[in-house]
Amino acid sequence: MDHTEGPGRSWLLRLVIAFGFAQGAVSMARPAVSYRALSLGADERAIGVITGVYALLPLFAAVPLGRRTDHGRCAPLLPLGVVLIAGGCALSGTAGSLPAMAAWSGVMGLGHLCFVIGAQSIVARQSAPAEQDRNFGHFTIGASLGQLIGPIAAGYVISERDGLLGRTSALALVVSAAVATASFVSLWRIEHRTAPGVRAAAPAAKVPVGRILRTRGVPAGIFISLAVLSATDILTAYLPVIGEHRAIAPATIGLLLSLRAAATIACRLVMTPMLRVLGRTALLTTTCLLAGLLCAAIALPVPVWALATMLAVLGFCLGVGQPLSMTTVVRAAPPEARSTALALRLTGNRLGQVAAPASAGLIAGVAGTAAPFVMLGVLLLAAAGLGVRGGRAPGPADDTAPARPVPRPEQPSANRNLS
Repeated sequence: MDHTEGPGRSWLLRLVIAFGFAQGAVSMARPAVSYRALSLGADERAIGVITGVYALLPLFAAVPLGRRTDHGRCAPLLPLGVVLIAGGCALSGTAGSLPAMAAWSGVMGLGHLCFVIGAQSIVARQSAPAEQDRNFGHFTIGASLGQLIGPIAAGYVISERDGLLGRTSALALVVSAAVATASFVSLWRIEHRTAPGVRAAAPAAKVPVGRILRTRGVPAGIFISLAVLSATDILTAYLPVIGEHRAIAPATIGLLLSLRAAATIACRLVMTPMLRVLGRTALLTTTCLLAGLLCAAIALPVPVWALATMLAVLGFCLGVGQPLSMTTVVRAAPPEARSTALALRLTGNRLGQVAAPASAGLIAGVAGTAAPFVMLGVLLLAAAGLGVRGGRAPGPADDTAPARPVPRPEQPSANRNLS
């Protein structure tokens, strides 16, 4: 029985729109940060550190935010996230040193975390079990739309001609702050109002983090998400460096990154039939395996048209991991700790975003700028192996049978607003 009252199904569309603007701002800012750091004299190692700091503050904030969201409303995290994203973007554009850029990049990352925890928790609470794969897939289309438009916009604004790289990259960061604030236009009545009897209920006891992490399905979901996000993150941060070394213009790099994002959108639009045909485990394993091989292939000195082809197929493969890892974690976690479980998944993502770019920077400094993509290939191959062993998500939608609607059972009153 649903103890919420709300604005129908349009909440998901408005959430996708808001997420599209927020992610578009971040996706525009991330390559702009790399180009601005290059204009300030950064090398490959410094780029890796700045990219890693983006995830450092969120690394410590994810679980407390998840705990708070498990026993409260999710919607307040959305405008807070937008404010932090916009502030981090704008102040990165005005920063005049690499340490300052790293600090404001961390603020941007904290804002993105706030928005994503709030948004994912809303989708988990307001989706019936049989709708979770579809709704999480549609939700992540917002991220892919932002990843499609953001790099194109960054490439259009940024120019290396006549020594303008520092100025135009700063302009791109200020524009990305304005894009983030556009999220506010659809942040209204997204979260269903909880019924008065539920609001008055006593909060449930906290589920220990260790118990959540030991639940079947949660570790696999966390690692697959970590591998896929690390691939997306390093592609965004290091493809500009590849472009610099291979004499590929910033506008072309922006188009290549957006091509990857467009392929990810296409994947998520057809995810339901792919799940029906292949099943969850086979789909996760196959796409992670192919993505790993393609990431390693980016290290090869191929022409631009071949790089575009590889990035398109890679984007399609990477589109599977994030929404299915969300559903895996939500279905595996105890009902009263779903937001905390999603926060742990995001903590794993942020660990990857700290460790992977730092490792990539070290590897690039020693073995060249293409070497981080080989590292990504190994990480995704490991995710494919884990997908074979533990990628099946517990819950009503089984790997071997099509999902069918399952009535939501009565929950204890303290947890009814989480169903």
